[in-house]
Amino acid sequence: MCAIVGVFNHPRASVLAYYALHALQHRGQEASGVVTMYRDEERDKARFGVHKGEGLVLDVFRDHQLFETTLKGRSAIGHNRYSTTGSNSLANIQPFHFSYSQGLFSLAHNGNLTNTRQLRESLKNEGAIFQSTTDSEIFLHLIARSKQPDAIGRIREAVRTAKGAYSLVMLSEHALYAARDPNGFRPLCIGRIKHDEGYAYVVASESCALDILSAEYLRDVEHNEILVIDDHTARTGEFTSHYISDSMEKSSHCIFEYVYFSRPDSRIFGHQVDKVRRKMGKTLAEESPVAGTEDDKVVVVAVPDSGNTATLGYARVNEKTYPTRYEIGLIRSHYVGRTFIAPGQNTREFKVKTKFNVVRGVLE
Repeated sequence: MCAIVGVFNHPRASVLAYYALHALQHRGQEASGVVTMYRDEERDKARFGVHKGEGLVLDVFRDHQLFETTLKGRSAIGHNRYSTTGSNSLANIQPFHFSYSQGLFSLAHNGNLTNTRQLRESLKNEGAIFQSTTDSEIFLHLIARSKQPDAIGRIREAVRTAKGAYSLVMLSEHALYAARDPNGFRPLCIGRIKHDEGYAYVVASESCALDILSAEYLRDVEHNEILVIDDHTARTGEFTSHYISDSMEKSSHCIFEYVYFSRPDSRIFGHQVDKVRRKMGKTLAEESPVAGTEDDKVVVVAVPDSGNTATLGYARVNEKTYPTRYEIGLIRSHYVGRTFIAPGQNTREFKVKTKFNVVRGVLE
């Protein structure tokens, strides 16, 4: 699980990407990065603006002058990293960017490929030199080596070769691309912002990133879809959409997005996370109620913060049959960060130890 963001046609694209990544900090805490595309008028050529680093978004982009001096341009993509494959190293920080025969290209990936080993070995045998240990870099090599005549053809060929889960934002000199695998395993949505020069478009892992930008939620990027956002889109509001696979498969969403990963104020897979979690809690109470009396009430305590709304749902249903009260029985330190997505089991165990403390007055 990671966070990805894309912005197209906004005079302060990198600033919007920064705020969106801040809203999506819960999806990755190890590293953050932004890549922009801008025109060097003196040399009449496109250039990258790049800034990446280890740590939280606020730490990586502490110097706000970056947005004026380095991260210039009207388009940008960003990434918050949670290392599911590859080591926790500088080389693995996304977005990745490169120059090839068709110009400049940058990519950020959320997901995991299942045929990484086979593709990596095959590409190495063909002479590819890998700069990182993450599966995301495979997309770059597949796109660069494709013989298709245009960018969308190269992207489509690359994502059809890769197997597994991927939500992608990709940036070329002329367009922003968004793609979701045929199963739609990870979420991805698109929104629109009206500004003085027209409309800007934002792609993000969760809708909470659109909210912080006051962007209008338009829709999810569909599973099996590659969406093209370019100057035509900015003028007319019309997207160009391509299918990845010729046959439309049934979507298979990651249930853990609802249980833990996503923010409760986000809309993913067509539903509000808060409502889904409440329904889970209600269903659990219907299937496994806890009995109590007026003298010995049932006390329902959430494990904060992901469990808060599910616990409310449980308490609401259980109290219809038995005396029940919802209590804050665990205090969470907000200086520890998220524990499940911390790198390594030892780190996770240490963070859990320092994260929670019992409110003894509630439980004793």
